[in-house]
Amino acid sequence: MRVGAFVLAAQFPGQGQGEALHRAVRTAEVAEEAGLDSVWLAEHHFVPYGTCPSAVTLAGLLLGRTQRLRVGTAVSVLPNTHPVALGEQAALLHLLSGGRFSLGVGRGGPWVDLEVFGSGLRAYERDFPESLDLLLRWLRESRVSADGERYRFREVPVVPRPDELIGGAGGPEVVVACTSAKSVRLAAGHGLPMLLGMHCGDEEKAEMVALWRTHAIAAGRTPEEADGAGHVSAGVAQIADDRTEATETLVKAMPGWLREGLEAHVTVDGRHRSMRDPVAYTELLCGLHPVGSPRLAADRLAATAERTGITRFALLVEGSGDLAATEENVRRIGAEVLPQLR
Repeated sequence: MRVGAFVLAAQFPGQGQGEALHRAVRTAEVAEEAGLDSVWLAEHHFVPYGTCPSAVTLAGLLLGRTQRLRVGTAVSVLPNTHPVALGEQAALLHLLSGGRFSLGVGRGGPWVDLEVFGSGLRAYERDFPESLDLLLRWLRESRVSADGERYRFREVPVVPRPDELIGGAGGPEVVVACTSAKSVRLAAGHGLPMLLGMHCGDEEKAEMVALWRTHAIAAGRTPEEADGAGHVSAGVAQIADDRTEATETLVKAMPGWLREGLEAHVTVDGRHRSMRDPVAYTELLCGLHPVGSPRLAADRLAATAERTGITRFALLVEGSGDLAATEENVRRIGAEVLPQLR
């Protein structure tokens, strides 16, 4: 079982953006010290929900500050960037880190980002499969051209080649954020592991894993390959001496951040969107994930692994909104939870 931290660089009420980013960096540094497997970095634009606008840039910094930790994006928003540009960055990080970089990609949302970056609503609604295909070809081939509906260019060499990792083979791991049957089918068709959101319970995640397996086998993967896909389950973790204390910590801090962060999202086309009740959502997350004593947290993670088959976790550890409390939370996961999972 591999347990990592999910880092949003969340800006809680009353905090500055620099403070949120500093907490994100310290979370990764402490995660390595505490023995966690990985850190997964979110990307958001123009909202306090997350203050990191470039997950690959922050990944480069953290790969340079760590020695062992796997650093992944969760996710890089593919419609906001050219697949070749993202592929070049991923190859660079993969090669220079000794293969410690994972590239998570997703569609994002119908946000004003699409207007600002000039990609348009079509990039979100229609073009993600083409963009993903081009990105994967860039990471797997030596020369690439494009003749699609969105991207067209003459053949060019791939520089640097991600498969030229010294002492290793192949390019960086690619993970796809999946929130629908359509995205599950797309990821399975390419044989790519899924990143499943923290709003999902074990039953829903198990159903998505089963659906992925069906499509992956239909696309030519063996049952053994399908069962070893390496999906990642996102969640929340808050460790305290008991469940009441851990829950109170999150219910006190997270709703204010969720309210300001979610309300700040603006749709590109003015479409109506409903927002979760911040308190109810926080309580839901506390009920779904390892929030409580170290024993409870270990039991929750083990139960999720048994029910879903997923053994990789990206856990939001900054739910208190406080730097010192976040560092303590990460250290307790490393010292008191991980030993119970081994």
